Amino acid sequence: MQYIGVDLGSTNIKAAAYGDGIKLINRLSVPVEYDRTDGKVEFDAEEYFEKLVALLNELSGSEGFDKERCAQITFTGQAETLVVVGKDGKAMMPAISWMDERSVEECEELAAIFSGRVIEATTGQQAVLPTWPATKILWLKHNRPEIYDNAETYMLLKDYIVFKLTGVKNSDMSIATFSFYFDIYEKKYWKEMLDAIGITEAKLPPLAEPNTVAGTMLPEVAAKAGLSPAIKVNNGTLDHFTGMIGTGNVELGGVSLSTGTVMALATMAKEPVMDRNCGVAMHYGFLPDTHVMLPVAESGGVSLEWYRRTFMPEVDYKKLNEVLDERTHPTQVIFLPYIVGTNAPEFDTDASGMVYGLRQENDAFDVAAAVMEGVAFVLRKNCESMNEKGAAIDHIIATGGGAKSNCWCQMQADITGLPVVRPAELEAACLGAAIIGAVSEGEFASFKEAGEKVVAMDRRFEPHANEGYERNYKRFNQLYAANLLAAAIQ
Repeated sequence: MQYIGVDLGSTNIKAAAYGDGIKLINRLSVPVEYDRTDGKVEFDAEEYFEKLVALLNELSGSEGFDKERCAQITFTGQAETLVVVGKDGKAMMPAISWMDERSVEECEELAAIFSGRVIEATTGQQAVLPTWPATKILWLKHNRPEIYDNAETYMLLKDYIVFKLTGVKNSDMSIATFSFYFDIYEKKYWKEMLDAIGITEAKLPPLAEPNTVAGTMLPEVAAKAGLSPAIKVNNGTLDHFTGMIGTGNVELGGVSLSTGTVMALATMAKEPVMDRNCGVAMHYGFLPDTHVMLPVAESGGVSLEWYRRTFMPEVDYKKLNEVLDERTHPTQVIFLPYIVGTNAPEFDTDASGMVYGLRQENDAFDVAAAVMEGVAFVLRKNCESMNEKGAAIDHIIATGGGAKSNCWCQMQADITGLPVVRPAELEAACLGAAIIGAVSEGEFASFKEAGEKVVAMDRRFEPHANEGYERNYKRFNQLYAANLLAAAIQ
């Protein structure tokens, strides 16, 4: 059988077709275009859907693809983007991206109603952020009453795409987690939050378990996509979770590390979750009645990209890694990578970056290495925080752009004391989505079996004890504390 995995990304829509044995046939992508005027971050939801259909049509023409043998198309992707659906089943306004921060005042309003402990014990989240769709709905109530009063259904983007393909409204619970109006432990919409933003459950799609089939594709849509109307449309799950599935990380012990613009970590939580106020972001998982710890640190690849762009614009990443591979690490230079503040594990939006220990013998490559080490120190802090909450992490699976660097992977292993393994397929979301379809069809008995048979590892980086890193890590933490004191001086 054949399968399609689709990643409804923020930067690109990606679609990949897989043949027998979940072997890649072809992978295509198309960029997403935004309207960023007047401080908003929006895009046309109907155009987004049409781009997807056109992409699928192109993919269906790939050599080796047989639409009659394609059993399922499974979706993953961004979580929080909000689509307001009217009575005609179409978007009433542009989709409001998760990146849009128009609802800052509404965050303050909701934070005054709900305590942090109640929020965490219900949603698994640590703060009221403008990212959450609940705050956007309240913004619509305050600022766009003509939309708010006539909305038929509030949907998250992935659920809306599934609806457009099948005519079925439902909400995958691993995505509903990010709405801020879903109780991740009771598996139901949070009534008190719905009351606060002024909507009822009737305005929301019915809840569904992740990775379940919503229905078959509407014939008219299938024709445009070049696919069979018999193809099953699988709700799939969050992109971070398909990344876990696509790298074989489906049991306790492994943590999936994605080092892109931000650094995200994902690991299975022990069940039942005993402490609903553990201080680590928790989400409804990709398996029924499970939960995933998913802390996100904005001090990720953005720090290295900022440094390279600002101070080494003539040096690309290939050259940077070639030079650093030949050097001894660490130097005495220490970098605090908090150039955009920090969330996990400190949640300190006022934190700032710092370079410490520069000497005249240091060059730009030494500081670049310090930036990479600083991000690895943040990784260690998060791993230690999750272990304190019972995660029992014993290895790291590295994906994303940062995983392409041998030097960085070895740093991460040495600094955390954990082996770092790198999958052969670094873009694991579409692969994970295809595996979901194959397990749903019974080709594999479980995600574990599929991972053992499908997922290949490229390299394993064993940790080596390094007194220099231990010294620098202690200084790193001391400098962070000193930075806080300095920031408090009026």
